Amino acid sequence: MLYELRTYTVKPGTLGEVVKAASTVSRDIRKDDYGKLEGYWTTEIGPLNQVMHLWSYKDFDERSRLRGRLAKNPRWTGEYVPLIRPLLQRQDIRLLNAVKPPVAPASTGNIYEFRNYRARPGGAIKLWLEALMEALPAREKYSKIVGLWQTEAGQPNEVCHIWAYPSLNARVEARANALKDPAWQEFLAKGGPLLDEMHSTIMLPAPHSPLQ
Repeated sequence: MLYELRTYTVKPGTLGEVVKAASTVSRDIRKDDYGKLEGYWTTEIGPLNQVMHLWSYKDFDERSRLRGRLAKNPRWTGEYVPLIRPLLQRQDIRLLNAVKPPVAPASTGNIYEFRNYRARPGGAIKLWLEALMEALPAREKYSKIVGLWQTEAGQPNEVCHIWAYPSLNARVEARANALKDPAWQEFLAKGGPLLDEMHSTIMLPAPHSPLQ
């Protein structure tokens, strides 16, 4: 399975228009016929004025075929694209291979955290993922991971992971408790030196996001 994370930076003050167009016109046209929508969020803390949407395809060939069909859809080019094109400032794409495919949280009404880490070149990303998978059961005692990916294209040597929390306060509590866990402390000691960059973005699910 191939995942595609699209991040759109939009003009200030237009986030609501973009989400409305995506949740109505785009969903009516696309449904899940041109790739399956896994999640759609707006950024709340971190980079601002962004929407992030995650799609899945069987493989690269299916992605190319379905996106080619979508580009020829007259409703897509005539109704949706003219709505959002004037609002966009930047588009970024990550193509991702799943280490842990996305799993919806047990309850809805969550905030989401997207974390992307750049590993050192030369195999560090493999070592980091191995250490994380070993320590993940200890970390998930405090909050569950939604999904974990390694980048295939867009950003080299990167891992991306998404977490869900009932609230920002619950996130603070879960992370504080995890930091006290010896197994997680051991992972941090192993994993930290393997990374060059760490970024975090707090996201809120859009009304039409499958992940709530």
